[in-house]
Amino acid sequence: MNPLLYITWDFDPVAFTIGSLSVRWYGICWAVGIYLCWLVQVWLYKQDKAPEDWGDKIFTYMTIGVIVGARLGHCWFYEWHEAALLGLEPVHFLGMTFNYRNPYIEHPLWLLKVWEGGLSSHGGAMGLITAGIILNYKHFHTGIAWIFDRLVIGIAVTATLIRLGNLFNSEIYGGPTDLPWGFIFVRDGQTVPCHPTQIYEMLYCIVAGLVALWMYRRTSAKQRPGLIFGVWLLIVFVTRFLLEFIKFDQEAFEANFVLNMGQVLSIPLIIWAVWLIWHALSHDPVPIDYAKR
Repeated sequence: MNPLLYITWDFDPVAFTIGSLSVRWYGICWAVGIYLCWLVQVWLYKQDKAPEDWGDKIFTYMTIGVIVGARLGHCWFYEWHEAALLGLEPVHFLGMTFNYRNPYIEHPLWLLKVWEGGLSSHGGAMGLITAGIILNYKHFHTGIAWIFDRLVIGIAVTATLIRLGNLFNSEIYGGPTDLPWGFIFVRDGQTVPCHPTQIYEMLYCIVAGLVALWMYRRTSAKQRPGLIFGVWLLIVFVTRFLLEFIKFDQEAFEANFVLNMGQVLSIPLIIWAVWLIWHALSHDPVPIDYAKR
């Protein structure tokens, strides 16, 4: 192996400390990403001449939605462990034995231990969708497709920064590679170059965001609710599905799966994306009259 053809990655994930509190780059990436997403929404709503207070409303709802959803998603989807390792007995139900248990079901208050880490992008997506439904019902009344046609442009910025945070944490990367941009994640105990899939995911987030922005600014797509959102979902989750083939499993229970958890959770979103695109293109454009909102 040519030593010039890989990158030794030994980045300290802690940005600074305040007393006993350690502030990590990952947390900073989340905070900056959410702030930039809000700025993008404010700018887009000005282009649409939407009510001035909509930017603040979407910031509140979506911030809560993405954080709560990402936390719940991780704890539910990825925290299944062999019962013996947790000191618990397998569950017997209807003649079947379940050898995996989830400690967050046994101890729901552990969900509040956010300092121990654990956030899921699919959970964040579900949290955003839930927040969007509530926001539309209580305030916007435009339909959630309208909301997400604009929101995904800012979400692309946030998602890019979150994947940068994953890179700083030396986590969620791919298997061994001989490609010249392979990373040796020293802090995670690796000794051979691996695919820096965090960077691959940053790139597809950037592409999805730019495509959505181009559709919004240069085409009539924003008058077809769901079209921009559908295209964005398709780019992000088809690419995510394919990248999972070269990534290490996040949890041991995925080892015997034909598809890992990230792929299983991507499939419904891909199907929804196709339906959104079909529905948007098969109906006439729908201009929005904000005076009636």
